Amino acid sequence: MNEKQASVAARIAELASLPIAELWLIWDRYFSSRPLNPNRAFIESRIAYKLQEEAFGGLAPATRQRLEAIGAKHSQIKLRAKPREFDFAPGTILLREWGEREHQVTVTAEGLFAYDGHTFKSLTAVARHITGAHWSGPLFFGLTGKGGAR
Repeated sequence: MNEKQASVAARIAELASLPIAELWLIWDRYFSSRPLNPNRAFIESRIAYKLQEEAFGGLAPATRQRLEAIGAKHSQIKLRAKPREFDFAPGTILLREWGEREHQVTVTAEGLFAYDGHTFKSLTAVARHITGAHWSGPLFFGLTGKGGAR
């Protein structure tokens, strides 16, 4: 093992003995947000990967694409039938009258949907929140007709 490898290995080994507050400081250097349900093993493993990536370089783009393709092929998670058809500019406002009131949804800079003090990942989630029933969000907000895209 060369000196660089030994140094990275020592830094990774040290992670297990650091207080969680120090792990979060390291995490914040490498990631823009913290995980919703973190556990120590996850935090340490992600930081360890970033330390190695920083020292030795990341995956080649072709390798990353190959791994993503393998993952998609064998994943149990079903993907959307088709990608989101709408790419809203941040600040876009969608209006819908429902239940004798006007509902206003604003597209955030992150591509999420802000409504009534809550943030939603999809228009469908907003429509469900408003109506209490399952609706296609694009259909509810008049972006598509019953037959498909307008």
